[in-house]
Amino acid sequence: MQENQFLDEIDEEVDDFLPQNERFEHHRFVVDKGQALLRIDKYLVNCMSNISRNRIQEAADAGTILVNDRPVKANYRIKPYDVISIVLDYPKSDFSIVAQDIPLNVVYEDADLMVVNKQPNLVVHPGFGNFDGTLLNAVAWHLKDDPTFDANDPRIGLVHRIDKDTSGLILIAKNEDAKAKLALQFFNKTTERTYNALVWGVVKEEEGTIVGALARDPRDRMLFTVFPEGENPAAKHAVTHYKVVERFAYVTLVECKLETGRTHQIRVHMKHIGHTLFNDERYGGNEPLKGITSAKYKQFIKNCFDICPRQALHAKTLGFVHPTSGNWMQFDSELPDDMINLLDKWRKYSPNSLQE
Repeated sequence: MQENQFLDEIDEEVDDFLPQNERFEHHRFVVDKGQALLRIDKYLVNCMSNISRNRIQEAADAGTILVNDRPVKANYRIKPYDVISIVLDYPKSDFSIVAQDIPLNVVYEDADLMVVNKQPNLVVHPGFGNFDGTLLNAVAWHLKDDPTFDANDPRIGLVHRIDKDTSGLILIAKNEDAKAKLALQFFNKTTERTYNALVWGVVKEEEGTIVGALARDPRDRMLFTVFPEGENPAAKHAVTHYKVVERFAYVTLVECKLETGRTHQIRVHMKHIGHTLFNDERYGGNEPLKGITSAKYKQFIKNCFDICPRQALHAKTLGFVHPTSGNWMQFDSELPDDMINLLDKWRKYSPNSLQE
């Protein structure tokens, strides 16, 4: 696999582990056969997530936008079947990670890595709107007496990410060699990860596989959506395997196994097949999508939302090869209290008792 493909994939799965002065984004697109003539800067803004026209212009000025292996300016008009390559500097980070005494549930730790069971409502790393109070701030505190660990060194730290409101297992590398080896496993899809999710609707099949390329929704860039393979050059191949764990009246507990690790993958894939995650506000799961219309039922659902005030998603298992010993490491975590209580409430639910 070529280096640019490797780095592009790693950027989706893991924090970049290259030195600061060697960190770049590499992207490659093949223009669809039906594409009309369009300025390349406009095309790339539409294709790429979280990109500005200014960054595209800077890349063009630097000669790092190539079409069919030749540099072009920002006003170049793309044609069907053009092969576009672009290299971008990562934007400089203004966030310094400081040690903060935040509760941290460490389920395993050795000289190379940590496995943490993250609580819901904890952001993984600093960013706009969340300058501190994150998992990385907690890790910096936990390792504050380790002179070899620098929380601001991109070559160590997070190996993958989960959303703020998703609970469960997450892997942290304590040195550069460990991060490189663990990141390669995520890239090669040799890790094993399963999630438990409560979804709207009764899933009929006992198990299934969802295949759908993911990219940002052009109507709302805060959301991701599924595109047919080949339709959107920015969409990335994604595969989720699922099986039913327990069925209730109007919702289902499923286990999802990731074959790829795209942003919001489970949330988008389950919505795509008609089973939006329970109380997933961003994707519309915070309304009664299935059930009856009685006032008592609506109150029951509101009470459920109060019990679990987030998308009901938990990263339950994590498996990988230890970067030093070569041994297979397998971890399993219990569901957090909010999801346990939510499931108990659904187990006790009787449709007849909530009819009016």
